[in-house]
Amino acid sequence: MSRRADPLAALCRCLARRAPGLTVIESRSRPWASVTFTGARHRVVAMVPDGQRAALLDGLDCDELPLPGHIVADIAAAEEGDAIVIEALTVEAD
Repeated sequence: MSRRADPLAALCRCLARRAPGLTVIESRSRPWASVTFTGARHRVVAMVPDGQRAALLDGLDCDELPLPGHIVADIAAAEEGDAIVIEALTVEAD
């Protein structure tokens, strides 16, 4: 059995590419499964410079984020005070 890349770390890298200057202040994952899929739910709390917030938030729910061995099935972001909270569901790709 091969070990898959950590989807949370890959997700954080993708977010940082969308918004240079992004600083993750908290991140966590928990396992998730349905009858047919296995994956994880992720929560990332980040500080993003004002000039980069739009780059991160605009179209985030529609973008394909490349995560080796995983697919982003759902993603949402919200501003909470000075931070941005991103919640995502990833599933393992075949």
